[in-house]
Amino acid sequence: MGRSRRTIPEELLLLALDPATGTTAQPQSLDLGLAGAQLVELALAGRIAPDGDRIAVVLPRPTGDPTLDSALELLRRRGSPVRAVHWIGGPRLGLRQTYLSHLERCGMVHAVNGQMCGVLPTTRYQATDTAVSREIRARLDSAIRTGVPPDPRTAALAALAHAVGLGKHLYPGNEGRSCRSRLRDLIRHDPMGGLVAHAVMDVQNGVAAQPRRAAAGARAAAPRAAAATAAPARPVAGSAYRHGGMARAGAR
Repeated sequence: MGRSRRTIPEELLLLALDPATGTTAQPQSLDLGLAGAQLVELALAGRIAPDGDRIAVVLPRPTGDPTLDSALELLRRRGSPVRAVHWIGGPRLGLRQTYLSHLERCGMVHAVNGQMCGVLPTTRYQATDTAVSREIRARLDSAIRTGVPPDPRTAALAALAHAVGLGKHLYPGNEGRSCRSRLRDLIRHDPMGGLVAHAVMDVQNGVAAQPRRAAAGARAAAPRAAAATAAPARPVAGSAYRHGGMARAGAR
């Protein structure tokens, strides 16, 4: 993959960068979005493909992008297709900082060191090439306002921007309500972007943890069921009343 073209994770991060504060909007959900954006970029490069709600590696050859290739290798090591919601919800420590550092090396952002409360060190990032950010934003604006179906990259970027909650950052206030609605609607124009965007939202809503909680509940219930099966069948005087009382107490 040539480096003349920005990747979707890079573009998503540039969209989230607030020019006034030098910080990123929606930092927690943005980390999920970056992990999802890597999947979309790998799919566009022909390295992975959707398999239902799972992601399968179809071509393990490196792309030439170290960060993407690291994700591709992790997917390859799984050995079988992985659910998108589980991949995105997995630990991605330092992913945002990795991309910020990369953008700094490329000269697209400039790190500004400072202090919080005069003690804690902080780092803000200011865009050095605002034309790049304007071009990315113009593509979204065009897709939203013209109604012309966008290209897959722009559609995926729009889907991820909506999924991580950048709509209010990009189109604030009541006047931006219709643009936010159209941004959400662009999710349907790219199947992979839509799959990943829904997975990002599912992780935020806790959907990814539900199967594990259900399995844990089933495991916890198994010993109780076994104990109930092994209980003596011989009735004990007054046991029906006591058992009923215990049942009523448990119901309360």
